[in-house]
This record gives sequence, structure tokens and C-alpha cells, in this order.
Amino acid sequence: MTEVLLVASSRPQFGVLADSVRKFNAQGAHVYLGATFHLDAEAVTEDVAALDLAGRHQLPRNLNHRSQALRRRAQASSRSVRVWMQAQRDSWLRDRARRADVLVALDANAVYTVWRLSEYNRDAAARFGLAPALKAVETLRAQENRPARRASVLPPLNVVARDVRRSVDGLPTALVRTATARPVMRSGIGARLWRTAITAPGMPVKVRAATSRYVAEGMQWAGRTSGAALALTEAASKISDLALKAELLDEAVMQEIKKGSSPRDPGKAVAAQLSYADAEFAGGRLETAAEALNRALFLGFHRVLHIDQLSSPLAKDAAGYVAPLYRSKAMQAVSRPRGRRIPASPAPVDRPLRLLVTTSANDNFLHLIREHLGNHRGVELRYLDLAESKHLKRISWAAKRMLVDRLSDGTSDYQEEVERLMRPHLDWADTVFLEWAAGPAGMLTTIDPGDTRVIVRLHSYEAFTRWPHLTDFSRVDDLVFVAPHVRDLTTSLVPMLRGEQAPRFHVLDNAMDLSGFNRPKPAEARFNLGLIGISQVAKDPKWAVDVLERVRKHDERYRLILVGGDMDPKTSRATREYLREFEKELAPLEESGAVVRLGPTDDVPSKLVDIGTILSSSVREGCHVGVMEGAASGAVPVVRDWPFYAGKPNSARTLYPEGWVVGSPDEAAERILKTTATEEAWRSAGESATEHALTVWDWPVVRKHFEELFLGDS
Repeated sequence: MTEVLLVASSRPQFGVLADSVRKFNAQGAHVYLGATFHLDAEAVTEDVAALDLAGRHQLPRNLNHRSQALRRRAQASSRSVRVWMQAQRDSWLRDRARRADVLVALDANAVYTVWRLSEYNRDAAARFGLAPALKAVETLRAQENRPARRASVLPPLNVVARDVRRSVDGLPTALVRTATARPVMRSGIGARLWRTAITAPGMPVKVRAATSRYVAEGMQWAGRTSGAALALTEAASKISDLALKAELLDEAVMQEIKKGSSPRDPGKAVAAQLSYADAEFAGGRLETAAEALNRALFLGFHRVLHIDQLSSPLAKDAAGYVAPLYRSKAMQAVSRPRGRRIPASPAPVDRPLRLLVTTSANDNFLHLIREHLGNHRGVELRYLDLAESKHLKRISWAAKRMLVDRLSDGTSDYQEEVERLMRPHLDWADTVFLEWAAGPAGMLTTIDPGDTRVIVRLHSYEAFTRWPHLTDFSRVDDLVFVAPHVRDLTTSLVPMLRGEQAPRFHVLDNAMDLSGFNRPKPAEARFNLGLIGISQVAKDPKWAVDVLERVRKHDERYRLILVGGDMDPKTSRATREYLREFEKELAPLEESGAVVRLGPTDDVPSKLVDIGTILSSSVREGCHVGVMEGAASGAVPVVRDWPFYAGKPNSARTLYPEGWVVGSPDEAAERILKTTATEEAWRSAGESATEHALTVWDWPVVRKHFEELFLGDS
């Protein structure tokens, strides 16, 4: 089957195009259209729909979300080059270009894009216009029964060795593009040839860097992501310039991260950025030092490494993972405790406590706290959502400005801005309760809080980010954790939390009103397993599916009910890949009725009425709210021994009662079959779960702990 890829930068004459597509189809070709003009515009929607295409795709229409440097280059380039800049990173276009037998530019501004695509698919016929494209298809059809004759695209070794040593301005672009084409890079010989060439001794630094990028680009087009990263890494190993070395290693790591996989050695990229940061810091160039240090933190705590995977380097050795970070002189300067000039004042006894509760957009776990303390006679409460003010939002997440301020020892304009915007709130409050130890915590601790007491709550997510490393905890009086195992992880990651000026630690359960969950369950709920929340890879719902399949081997009445929104495939490539595999597993089970998806809901208690067993399939959790709510409803808890914390002094086994936690899908299935063997056994186990939930986690119990935290013995 012949594949034809049409590329258009402006609206074609649809009547002519429709006629040509019919002719292509008549010759047995599949026709695809990639366009930078607006395919869904009202004026063209019907015309596009009328085309008998095998597929169509909206290519990026502008460069608004690309770097400023690229946009500046685009402004100085011709329209045809700008079209290529817009389209070159589009995965659909690259995939279709790899497969195409004929590449067709429908207008003059698409010609350059088609030419560039043809450099990576040298076997495809590249044409400008529909008539030449139709002739190319006819020619291909006539040659179908003849032996294929493939032109060699691999230049001789001596040509490659000679040309990669020439200056970058004199490097023949056509030769380099040809030699890095897809067939070459898919060839083990070709890939090794280029990797050898870019590490050859005596090559000018700029040539080595430029050539390694050409090679990496060719490897990516050939589908060799790890090869692309390796090419950049090997070139970097031969470069002594700290800035360029860090840049190449950064690009190498991002090659793999963008494909959704954990880089083979992110430590090299982080170390290179730290070395560059230290050199710039020693030279007094604080802006570039801060930028390099921020990049090191960004790479070291990228969500694809720690959040969008089923494991994380932090699970094995958290302290060892951050040790190189804290050997950096620049990082040591950033993490030096500044402390307070005066201690925080105790809660007043002659008037209500002035309490400022603040967060940035996420107030999911604050509702009961705000409602109770807002009506407490001993508290005058104010609430501040930093995200609602563009000025406060901007300074709350300004990581680089925080770093510049720390490196300059508090003399930057950032500190002045934080003082101006936050001091009125601090002057009013006796106590600030900051929800989430993320960007706002770094911002707030940039300035001395005076005699105002500062309390920060860290859930779980923050420990896997760079933000605790940008927070001056010597200016935090109390740090609240949601579970002991989260406390253990965080303190192993942040040296300041192990020092003399560390804040007081508290472990307080989330504020949850669980009384409304205890509702009668119908007898048939005994066979329904439930999972509340499947929106993150860490929830690992495939584990729950595995458990379901094991219990259904004994009794096909068991079903799995999924409550909550799906994962967002736009989060990262890693999330998208997990979701794709999960959907594939789920499809036949949904069709048979073994799995039921209820989607997101604002009324979890009503959904739990029909769930007899509540699962926690996660690889890590802080405190799994869904399990606590399920237990309160009378569902039997079956909790996976979260692999991230399994075997450590504190884990799921120390958070939940004995018997709730299982070490494998087999153990989970065994517990389910045992506790649901009879309706009497199931209801008895459910009643025990409810009793534990209401006596340990319900708001009337937890409320007292929060009152004690804020008001003390008063």
C-alpha cells in the first residue's frame, strides 16, 4: 500500500484537492494531510471533512509556546522556514513522514518542510504540487513487481571523518543530513560510526557540539531515543567548557524524559549543572549560577523521574540521591539557615488568635479547618489564596529569583518585593498556617517573619519536588506531616531538617468528616471491589485489575468499580504510556461488565454504598484518603504494602491496623476471598473497619489535635 503525505501551510483549492485525493485512492494509495492552517475553522470544516483522506492532522499553527530564542530566530527567517520550525517537533508528522512513500508540498511555503522531511526518509519521493505527486504514485505502482533498488545513504567513513572535523560553518549540511538520515541511524554500523566521529580527538568544541546535535536529531527520527541521548552524552564527555557540557548533558536527559522514560544517568546532567553553578557563583555571576542551580534541581526532581513512574530513585536511597546536590558550594550557600532575629510570640491570652490560613489554588484539605476555626471564639481567621493575586502568584513560584536572593545573601530585589507584598499579612497575623510545602513556602521564608509563628503542612507530593530544598526551614516554627513515613523521607532529603534550627515536627491526620460515609450497604456490594482515585500513575490501577482477575477465577460475581477522573495524557509521555496500557487491559473487562467506571463525582459517600472492599493499589501514598473513607463506609480495606515505603521503619503497615496490608496481588485476593466468604464475615470485617476509621480519623477526633497545634493548652 502506497502512503502519501500532503503538507500544507495555507488553504488549498479544495475542489482540486478532493479530485486529486480520489485519484490517489483509485491507485490504491492512502492519503494523509498535515496542515498548519486552521483545519477546524468554520470556513473549511465541511471542505476538509469531504476529502476522502486516510487521516488528517492539525500541525502547530504558531510558536507561542516555544522559547524566546526560537521565536526571535523565526522572525528573522522566511515564511517557509517558519513553517518547518512550527512543524518539526510534531510527533504525528514525524511518524507519517517515516512511513510515507511520497511526500507532497501543496504550496510554496511547505516546500522547505517537505525537503527537510525527505532528508530523513531518503526512499520517499518528494514532490511540489499534486500533478507531480500523482505521477510519482503511478511510477511507484508500475515498479511494485520489480526488485526494490535502494540507494545507499551511508557516506564512506573517510568522508565522515574528514567533514566532522571541519568548522561548523563549513560543514556540508546536505552531507550531515544525509549521513544522519533514518536508515543510517537504524543501522548499527551507521550509529556507531557517528558516535565514533563525535568523540574523535582534536575536533573543535563547536563542531563537536553541533555534530552531536545533528546525530541526536537523526537518532530521534530513527526512533533511537537512547542513542540520541548517548550521542550527546559522549560528546559532552570530551568537552571541558562547563556551560556547553551542562547544556549537552541537559539535552541528553531531556531526550529520554520527553519520551516518557527515566534517563539512564540523570546524575551526570545534574552534576554538570552543579559544577557550572559553582564556577559562576565563585566568579560572582549570581544570575547564571542561579539559573544553573535551578536547572540542576529541575532535572534532579523532574516529575517523570519521581511522580509519573511506578518507582523513583528516592525509594532506594533518598539521602544518597541528594548528597551530590549538597556538596555543591552554591547549594550550600542557598541552604544556609538564616534563622529569626526574635522568636515567635506565644498565642495571646487576652484576645483571639489572629490566624492567617494560606495556600496557592489547592485548598482541598482545608475546608473543615477553615470552617471550624472560622467559627471558633478563640480565633480570628483570615484566608489568603496566593493564586488569586497575580503579584503574589508570580513571586510564589519564582524559583530562580529565590535562588538569586539566597546566593546574594538577601540583597536582591526579590526580597524587597516579598517584603512589600507579604509583610502586611505577617504584621497582622499571630500565626500563619501555610498549606503545602511548595513554592509559597520558599517565598515566605525568604524574609524574616518577625514574631509571627509560621506553620507549614507538607503532604507527600512536595517531598518529590525541588521546593523543600528552596525553603529556609529555620524560619518555620512547626512542620506538619500527614504520616510518619512522609516525615522520614523528607527529613532524609533535606539536611536543614536534621539541624539545630529545624522546626518542631508534628504528624496530624487530614481533616475528614467521615460520619456521613457510614451508610447501609446492600448484600450484593459484598462482591464489589472499589478504587477511589485513579488520576495518577502512582495509583497503579493495573495492580487492582490484577487482583480482580485473581478473585474472578474463584467467583465471577466479583467486579471492580473505579471512582474518579482518568489520568491526563497531557501530563507527560510516561503518564500517556501507562494510560494506554491500562486502557488496553480494561477494554475487555469493561465490555464483560467486570469493571465499571463511574468517573469523577462530588458525592463519594453515595458511590461507596455499593462497594464492599476498598482497595489501595498505589506504589506510594501520604495517607490514602480513599481508603479511610472506604473504611468509614464499612468496606473491607485491602491495602497494598506501598512498594516505595515497604520494609522501612514506617510504611503502610505502621499506618493501618494489622491485617489490612498485603504484600502481593495473591495476598490481596486471599484476604478478599476470606473476608467476603459469607455475608456475615464481610459485614463483621466492615464494622471493624468503620469503628477504627471513626475513632482515629474522623474530624471530631482530629479537630482536637489541630486546636492544640494552633491554640496550645488554651
